[in-house]
Amino acid sequence: MYISSKSEQIAAGTLQCGMRITVFNQKGGVGKTTTTLNLAAAACRNGGQPLLLDLDPQCHLTYIHGTIPRDSARSLFGFYQSLHALDELAIPWEGIGRLVPSHQQLIKVDSIFGKGPAVLNKLRLGLDAMDDSIPGNAAQNTLIDCCPYVGVLALNAIFACDLVLIPISTDYLSLLAAEQMTRTLAILEPVMKRRVERRYFLTRYDRRRKMSKDVQNKLLERYADEVCRTVISENVAIAESPSLNRDVFSHNASSVGAKDYTLLFEELRRQKFL
Repeated sequence: MYISSKSEQIAAGTLQCGMRITVFNQKGGVGKTTTTLNLAAAACRNGGQPLLLDLDPQCHLTYIHGTIPRDSARSLFGFYQSLHALDELAIPWEGIGRLVPSHQQLIKVDSIFGKGPAVLNKLRLGLDAMDDSIPGNAAQNTLIDCCPYVGVLALNAIFACDLVLIPISTDYLSLLAAEQMTRTLAILEPVMKRRVERRYFLTRYDRRRKMSKDVQNKLLERYADEVCRTVISENVAIAESPSLNRDVFSHNASSVGAKDYTLLFEELRRQKFL
């Protein structure tokens, strides 16, 4: 049985609600956290108030926010312990939206809760409950930053989302990671009973390097329309901004990095994903 995606339902005018985007790749260092942060900032600059979930026990997105919960129960770990609903854990982030922070204790989720259907669908059900209980929140977009491996947390994010956004740095190992992602989604789709929408996009793109263009061509050859036309260039402002607890727009709105993330946001919005 084919189940239409939320983006198709929105395009047809049969559904009005926010989209859930999981930013994930099984390779580290490709720009997952940076993309989550800057897409949220771009959405906020365009009148949105997105919800961000830091589903990585390394807590990088939470570190950028600057508020690390001392008590793990006040983080996403508390949600998995069924101590708090997601909305109770969300904290404001000026110019970004709201963040449900991470905690190092999240690393224990796999061993504590196993991999049964109840835990794999926990995040999806938590977001559904949040949408149902808070007037107006059903229209908010949600961006989920993931750890770079397939475990309970990443599976939760995939089961919960409408789109998997896959950042790929311009090197050949990242092409292998893209293939791994494709195989992972193909394995999960029969269980989920739907096709998982995905978009691949290039980060750390350097027009002076032949490899950047080669990787782009190979990606387009393999994944065609599922590849974003926007590329995120190698840029100092993107690299600097997290260390200053800022997104690229508040750090340097005129930078190439800010322009690239604006274009990526606009491309995804045209496709009804934001």
